[in-house]
Amino acid sequence: MAASEAVPFAKTGGLADVAGSLPQALAARGHDVRLILPYYGCIKKSSIPVTDTKLTISVPISNKWESARIFESRLKAGNPVYLIDRESYYNRPELYGTAEGDYPDNAERFCFFSQAIVAVIKRMGLNVDVIHSHDWQTGLVCPLIKVVEKNSPLFQKTAVAFTLHNLAYQGLFWHYDMHLTGLPWSVFTPEGIEFYGKINLLKAGIVYADAITTVSKKYSEEIQTKEFGYGMDGLLAQRRKDLYGILNGADYTQWNPESDPFIIQNYARDNWEGKKRCKADLLHSYGIKTAAETAVIGMVGRMADQKGYDLIASAIGKLMKMGVVLIILGKGEERYHRLLRQLSKAHPERLGVKIAFDNALAHKIEAGSDYFLMPSRYEPCGLNQIYSLRYGTIPIVRATGGLDDTVTEYDTGTGRGNGFKFDRYSKESLLEKIRQAMALYERPPHWDKIRQNAMTCDFSWDRSAHEYEKMYRTILEKR
Repeated sequence: MAASEAVPFAKTGGLADVAGSLPQALAARGHDVRLILPYYGCIKKSSIPVTDTKLTISVPISNKWESARIFESRLKAGNPVYLIDRESYYNRPELYGTAEGDYPDNAERFCFFSQAIVAVIKRMGLNVDVIHSHDWQTGLVCPLIKVVEKNSPLFQKTAVAFTLHNLAYQGLFWHYDMHLTGLPWSVFTPEGIEFYGKINLLKAGIVYADAITTVSKKYSEEIQTKEFGYGMDGLLAQRRKDLYGILNGADYTQWNPESDPFIIQNYARDNWEGKKRCKADLLHSYGIKTAAETAVIGMVGRMADQKGYDLIASAIGKLMKMGVVLIILGKGEERYHRLLRQLSKAHPERLGVKIAFDNALAHKIEAGSDYFLMPSRYEPCGLNQIYSLRYGTIPIVRATGGLDDTVTEYDTGTGRGNGFKFDRYSKESLLEKIRQAMALYERPPHWDKIRQNAMTCDFSWDRSAHEYEKMYRTILEKR
């Protein structure tokens, strides 16, 4: 398993949750799964145990060879984690860039990482059945195995799988960076890794992988359309037989109100007292003083247009007049940082904002909120709505990607459903759905029923791991 981030080592988004959880779920099913990551500065500053293997690798970058050391750690389930240590590339304040933009040498950083992944396998003599890489940062692994290493005895029976977590991020670089890839110019074609005159590292994975997966059934269908395909829709439609939509799972050892160490009081589906205390604690954490019966809506995640923050910005005035409290945690685009800080000063008793990545606070928001808002323009899978269900925190989402696959509209007639969702991407649709959700909050029998329904949902990783297992077997049979 090769990824640019994974919990608990480094995280900016859902990719890290998958890369940290899937190897452990597969190990529980009897498989030997190793994870390869860059050795970031944040890992070095953490308390995670790491040992030096004393092994080094060298990979060609342009007309020179660059070396790196291999360190080793472990996931909670015992899976080995190999960390590629190259200070000049990975010992930085952030993983991919700052609020001002991406690091200018990201092409070199992740071309090196992809080649290092192959080099580590060779250096350690690992007999690998499947290399599973994730997103553009490791997309280059697929052509490296299929083209550069095609005659290598070590990789003759190795299959490659590639997962798309977000098609909007493709690793596009000018063609003058081709010398960094370790690939021959023969692959720089429209049928290969070329994309309108540029190198496209995500396309490299799509073209050369034996199987392409994405993180929900709905998203696997959406990315074959012009609206969501970001120029890859035609290619993905061509490869639809090799395209799998496998819903992400939730790590219930980390996200469970019955055992969560970050919340002030644990609670369960048959005992809600703890959730009341969690709500009071959350409001205290944000310095908000309001009546206990006031509905609280939580949001956690990247502050960007994709996540619906343009809708939030346009709707915030009317939302504040609804008598709800909105709690927000995350980082992202600087313009949203500035706007939300200003709005929170204007509505100090209704809007709480913290610009940060804070895992403990994210758990408090899941446990202490009544609703969880995800008005995404698109959402490949989404995990927070799945976590919210387990915490009895009712999701209000836009019906796209994995949000549509996991949230079922509550029906007051049948008492079925676990949340609320709207279709049209507009301020009016968002506000109307929030009004509907608030109306249910005032009807105790239905409010109790929807929370019971939510906490009954099971999106465990074992189910997802079983689907990945079937995909691995399918591509191995073709080798």
